[in-house]
Amino acid sequence: MAFSGKYELVSQENFESFMKAIGLPDELVQKGKDAKSVTEYVQDGNHFVVTSTTGAKVLRNEYTVGEEAEIETLSGEKVKTVVHLDGNKLTVNLKAVVSVTELDGDTLTNTFTLNDIVFKRVLKRV
Repeated sequence: MAFSGKYELVSQENFESFMKAIGLPDELVQKGKDAKSVTEYVQDGNHFVVTSTTGAKVLRNEYTVGEEAEIETLSGEKVKTVVHLDGNKLTVNLKAVVSVTELDGDTLTNTFTLNDIVFKRVLKRV
């Protein structure tokens, strides 16, 4: 399934508690919770470039499925890890956080899990 495209955030759950749990200061959490968010995926086979723009913050990661890559986390930390692709699902372990991105038609769901806190984002292709 092709991930390529631009996706706009339509809903999110547990944003504040998750961002505080990963160490973001309250000021940034408040700025980010209502900011418009657009994520662009460019997929070429197993190679991905993912650019997420939330307000003024731009997070860009580039990786090839199954190969070690340096991924910047939501907190700004860079982690060496391997992204796995299983059908329409991308999974990556970012230290204590497990990130799963699932594509279903024009809906992209990001789920980030840290201990018992689950942060879920739903995006629609635009």
